[in-house]
Amino acid sequence: MAWEVHSEELSALSAEMMDHLAGTMPLKGTILHADNGSPMKGSTMLEKLYELGVTASFSRPRVSEDNPFSESLFRTLKYRPGYPKAFATMHSARCWIADFVNWYNNVHRHSGIGYVTPAQRHSGIDRPILEKRRATFEAARERHPERWSRNTKSWKYIDNVKLGRKKERVEAAA
Repeated sequence: MAWEVHSEELSALSAEMMDHLAGTMPLKGTILHADNGSPMKGSTMLEKLYELGVTASFSRPRVSEDNPFSESLFRTLKYRPGYPKAFATMHSARCWIADFVNWYNNVHRHSGIGYVTPAQRHSGIDRPILEKRRATFEAARERHPERWSRNTKSWKYIDNVKLGRKKERVEAAA
C-alpha cells in the first residue's frame, strides 16, 4: 500500500508515510500489524495512527510467525534475482525497491491467492480470471480425458489466505 526508503528508522518518518497513505485511501477502522521496532511503537507514530483511526497491533518479541505476510514479502525480496544486499546510494536503493514493489504487486502471481497478482486481487478482477482458468481446464479435460489422471488444480476464489506451517497456519481475511 505504501513504502519508503530512508537512511534511518524513525517514528516520525513512519508517521509521515501513514499520513501520505491516508491521502490516497481511507484508513479509519483498519489495523496495522507491525513488529516491535521503535519506528512503529514510537509516540509520534502511535499518535498518528490514533489520529487516522488506525488500530496498532504488534508482534510478540522474537516471534516471526506473528507477521507471516511481511516475513513472506521480505523473503521474496531477498531471494529476488538481482537483489544487491547493499546499495551504493539512496537513489539506487529507492529505484530497486520501486521496481520490486511494482513487480511484486503487478506481475508476480501469488500462490496463496490463486496465482493472481495482489493488484488483481485488490481491484476485484481476480474472480473472473479464476473462473476463466477453471473453465479452460475443464474444457481441456473434456476434450482429452485420457490426459487427466486426476482433478486439476482448484481455481476457486480463496476467501482466507493461509501462511505458515500446516499445523499452525496463520489465517487472515484477504
